[in-house]
Amino acid sequence: MRVRRRSVAAGTLGLVLLASGCGGGGGGADQVEVFSWWTGGGEEAGLEALIERFEEDNPGVEFVNAAVAGGSGTNAQAVLEGRLQSQDPPDSFQGHAGAELQDYIEAGYLQPLDDFYDEQGLREALPDQLIEQISYEGEVYSVPVNIHRSNVLWFNPSLLEEAGVEAPPETLDELVEALEAVAEETDAIPMAVGAQWTVSHLLESVLLGSLGPDAYNGLWEPGADWGTPEVAEALETFEVILDHTQEESAAEDWQEASRRVADGEAAFNIMGDWAAGYFDEVGALPGEDYDWVASPGTDGTYMWLSDSFTLPVGAPNEEAALSWLELVAGREGQDVFNPLKGSIPAREDADPAHYADSPYLESALAEWQAGPELAGSFWHGVTVGNRWKNDVDTAVGLYLGDGDLEAFNDALHEAARSE
Repeated sequence: MRVRRRSVAAGTLGLVLLASGCGGGGGGADQVEVFSWWTGGGEEAGLEALIERFEEDNPGVEFVNAAVAGGSGTNAQAVLEGRLQSQDPPDSFQGHAGAELQDYIEAGYLQPLDDFYDEQGLREALPDQLIEQISYEGEVYSVPVNIHRSNVLWFNPSLLEEAGVEAPPETLDELVEALEAVAEETDAIPMAVGAQWTVSHLLESVLLGSLGPDAYNGLWEPGADWGTPEVAEALETFEVILDHTQEESAAEDWQEASRRVADGEAAFNIMGDWAAGYFDEVGALPGEDYDWVASPGTDGTYMWLSDSFTLPVGAPNEEAALSWLELVAGREGQDVFNPLKGSIPAREDADPAHYADSPYLESALAEWQAGPELAGSFWHGVTVGNRWKNDVDTAVGLYLGDGDLEAFNDALHEAARSE
C-alpha cells in the first residue's frame, strides 16, 4: 500500500491591492463594467460569448471587461475589495453564490435582488432549495449563471479492471476496498490529490458521503456540533482515504491530479466537474481514459457551487447592469455561456440540445433537471464565509502535518462554535 507522507503545504499566496488607480469605473450611461476572474480557457470563451450577445441586445452600450487574472479568483477578490472600500464599484461583479458573498452584504456593498427575481420569474426557473441556500436573512443578492458539481469521482477504467474492481464504488466502504485493491494489484496511485485545497475539497465529499445531505448541510450552521460520533466516523474514513494518496505537493494543483487519472498513473480522483473540460483539453477520451460517478455515498445529491453576478450599491450604470443581469439570468444567456464554460445552467428549463456534444454535461444536466437533493460546497463558498472556510483549511493543514485526528476534529468543532 502506498502510505501518504503527511506534510503541510508550504505555498502561500500574497495578495496585493492595487493603488487608487485600479478602478476602471466611472463612466456614463453608455457603458457597463463587469468584473470577474474569467481570463482563460472555457470560462473566458463563455464570457466572450455573453459579451457578444449583450452588445447585440444593447447597441450603443460599451461593455467594459474588467476581468483580473491569477490566483483562481483570489487576486480579483483582493482588487475588488479595494475598489469597494474606495467607493469605486463596478456595475456588476462575479462571486460564488452563497455565503462567500456574506462579507460584502454585511458591509453594505450589495443591493438585494428580490424584486429582480420576481420580475424575471427566477423563483419559478430556479430550484427552491437553490434559492434558499443562496439567500441571506431571507433576501437574495446574486444571480447564478451556472452550476458546477463538486462531488464527482473520476476514475481510470483500465486500472480498475487491472485491480479486479468490477464497478466504480458506490459507498465509502466500497471506495476503501477499491483503494486497497489498487494498492495491492497495481503500481498506480489509488487516490490522486494535488495542493492542500484539493484535500479540503476531498474532505467535503467524504463528509457528505458519510453523513448524508441533511446532516452535512447542518454542519455549516453557526455553532453546529462537530463532536458527534457520526462526524468522528466520517473523519476516520477520511484518514483511511488519505493513507491511499500520494504525497501532497504544494506545487501541483487539481489539473495534475486529474491528469494522473487520464494518464493511468492514478485510479481515482475526487474533483469538481470542471475536470471534464480539462480532460477534453488534453484529449482524454471519456469511457476509455476516464469515467465518472457521483462521489461514493452521494448519488442523487448535487454538492453544488455557482458563479453568479451581483448589483453593487452605487453601481455607476445601474440600468445597464440590470440588463447584464437579465442576460445572465435568462435561459438564452445561460445556454450561450455554459456549453463553453463546461458547466450546466442554474435554470431548470435549459435546452438539452445545447449540451449533447459533451457526454458529461449531457448526463449532468439530465440529473439536475430531475431535481436532486442539494448540498452546498463549503470550499467553494456556498455554505460558509471566508473566515470559517479559512479556519477549516488551517485545520486540514495542521492535520496533514501532525496526523492528529482528534485534534483535527476539535479544530473543526471550534471553527463552527466561533461563528
